[in-house]
Amino acid sequence: MSTRELLLDAFRAPQGLAALGLPSWDMLLRQARTANLQSSLYYLLVDRRLLESVPEQARRHLEWSHYLAQRHTQAVLWEIGFIQKAMEHAGLRLVILKGAAYVLAKLPHARGRIFSDIDIIVPKKNLADAESSLMIHGWHATHHDEYDQRYYREWMHEIPPMEHAKRQTVIDVHHAILPATAPIHPDSEKLLAAAQPAGDGANTFIFSPADMVLHSAVHLFHDGEYDHGLRDLVDIHGLLTYYADTPGFWATLTERATLLELTRPLFYALRYADLLLHTPVPAEVVLAADLGRPRPLLLKLMDQLFTRALLPQHPSCDDRWSGTARWILYLRANWLRMPPLLLARHLFHKAFLSPKDKE
Repeated sequence: MSTRELLLDAFRAPQGLAALGLPSWDMLLRQARTANLQSSLYYLLVDRRLLESVPEQARRHLEWSHYLAQRHTQAVLWEIGFIQKAMEHAGLRLVILKGAAYVLAKLPHARGRIFSDIDIIVPKKNLADAESSLMIHGWHATHHDEYDQRYYREWMHEIPPMEHAKRQTVIDVHHAILPATAPIHPDSEKLLAAAQPAGDGANTFIFSPADMVLHSAVHLFHDGEYDHGLRDLVDIHGLLTYYADTPGFWATLTERATLLELTRPLFYALRYADLLLHTPVPAEVVLAADLGRPRPLLLKLMDQLFTRALLPQHPSCDDRWSGTARWILYLRANWLRMPPLLLARHLFHKAFLSPKDKE
């Protein structure tokens, strides 16, 4: 195993971990911690019955991360119960997104997944009702700056994050999966209409399997922050492998990508899941996803950028261009988020006016 791709190789071929010595395990754990995948690595080893082959020193680290992840999962499920009550009070169903949705659905790759907030989505017309009910139940708005409030409420796909007064838990309340100012507009009504029940609550839902993949792809390839990029790619890998044998999944995935204007994010998701994690995808699905393929020169550039940015942000994984790749992708994400004039105005305000407001 190469040092730079040590963590990738662990997910590609976990059976090779049995041959690692302590120095390699030390480096692997550092990479996994940076990528927020240490507890996911624990479950990977458990599933393959390889945990006992791990040196004791490394195994203790993995087991400790497992205990922390268990506590985190319990806390998330506990918090979802409170959010559910707030939504019921507003007369709304609760639709959970991303990491909390994976936990709620008990997806295998969600075991050990750590995340900082809970994302939900409600119809745009019901945003005020949802926000009001959450406030009644103890959450309060953040980002009190007047410009930030306008930025979220007029241009983005969510209201400012809400934090609970006692528990300090954070909720992101979405009405769409991409900003209103983005050039593509996945129809939130179509996403919500296809949502499926999950968990023990009769009023709690998650996106359909295909839509979960597409939302994960949008989040990874449009967001521009790659602190946990590999963890998000592991999410895509986990979703694709878990639902691979579900009848109609692959056909629905490509059909929904076209319907929701998400053929480009799907293309990138399948391409980099294959390149970096060797995710098995049927040949006919790869061919159908080619609808989102960029021009050859652009694709060559994206390969250079994403194969660097999606590695753990650890010195052992970086080369001389890794920082530049992440910076270019950050600029790209902002470019995809807003039209040029609005973006220039936003960046000018954040760079020069917002700091003065805080003095």
